[in-house]
Amino acid sequence: MKIFAMRLREVRTQVGESRKALGDALGIGVSQISEMENDRKGTTLEKLALICRHYNVSADYLLGLSDDR
Repeated sequence: MKIFAMRLREVRTQVGESRKALGDALGIGVSQISEMENDRKGTTLEKLALICRHYNVSADYLLGLSDDR
């Protein structure tokens, strides 16, 4: 799970997006984004798919199964 938290924060900050903007795109609050990025909470498969489409990265990359975005 920790790798998901690190990679989520990495892709969000690389594009210069705020936690609020990502939360708005996913329909969740800033606190939930913070919890995911700090490895205190996971996410649903639906939200994972939205994150992948939003940042154009694979779920395998976000989950640490691949180093290819």
